[in-house]
Amino acid sequence: MFGKNKEEEASAALRVMNQFGQGTTINGDVSTEGDVRIDGKVVGNVTSKSKTVVGATGIIEGDILCQNAYIDGRVNGNIEVTDLLILSKTALVVGNIKIKKLVVEEGAKFTGNCIMGLSVACTENEEKPVARPKYAQTAV
Repeated sequence: MFGKNKEEEASAALRVMNQFGQGTTINGDVSTEGDVRIDGKVVGNVTSKSKTVVGATGIIEGDILCQNAYIDGRVNGNIEVTDLLILSKTALVVGNIKIKKLVVEEGAKFTGNCIMGLSVACTENEEKPVARPKYAQTAV
């Protein structure tokens, strides 16, 4: 673009909203720098450096990796969100989630494991990470 520096162009890319409407089916992975809204069906992984929205008619059969997510439809796959995940009352998620913050509305359905607020790193020798809560110790 004329007269714009690379930072302005990168910032403009993050404001782009990609939308897949109801009746649309994508077979393959979706990757974007900006926001993405899915009201159709994606058979593949969805990666966004910004926000991912799965509308009420949206279906993802694959994993989601993004900064923020709002799930109103169905996801059959793992979800990894670096900031906030919201599961609305009509959400149906089958898969594991790894998030920093989580909001679950009454009526949302989730089947899987959840790791919240932790940065988990596995080595090849470890089978699975175990997150144990820290309990306050009181003097007796």
